Amino acid sequence: TMNVFDRNINFDALFKFSHISASTQEHLKRVYASFALCMFVAAMGAYINVVTHLFQFSLLTGLGALGLMAWLTATPHSQETEKKRLGMLAGFAFLTGRWGPGTLLSLTPYPLPEGFLLSGLTLMLLSSVVNAFVGSTWLFTANLYLGLMIMCSFVLFDTQLIIEKAESGDKDYIWWVLGL
Repeated sequence: TMNVFDRNINFDALFKFSHISASTQEHLKRVYASFALCMFVAAMGAYINVVTHLFQFSLLTGLGALGLMAWLTATPHSQETEKKRLGMLAGFAFLTGRWGPGTLLSLTPYPLPEGFLLSGLTLMLLSSVVNAFVGSTWLFTANLYLGLMIMCSFVLFDTQLIIEKAESGDKDYIWWVLGL
């Protein structure tokens, strides 16, 4: 098994769009199918929270999500632990959906790519604070589209990392879903 914390980034791979092997294509299908399922489970968590107000202890929900993420990280990737880890991932997604929409971004388990995307996020934060006082529709719209571009860039960046790691033998798709 591979070390879960061995996530060295080869930035040259970000611009490599050569042929992707069949096993890597299958790996990408697993990553994005699991990611779609997690988004559905997170949406269910958010919906249940809004409709029923079932979980009123936000701190406990957040700690539960962090606990599941830590447990998932500590559980090695193998055929025997796959279902257990998928259950932990689904529980994490549900609690994260309940806890708040911005939580997934703040809990990504590996470093942010270079300064460009981080600078964009900082710019979005500052413009949101300014717009809270100004109330500009134009600034809101600009911030919305800037956020869309930055988040799409994160997905492209992460997909290239997933491809590079899968080509080098890291087939832990559950970890990459957590990263996305």
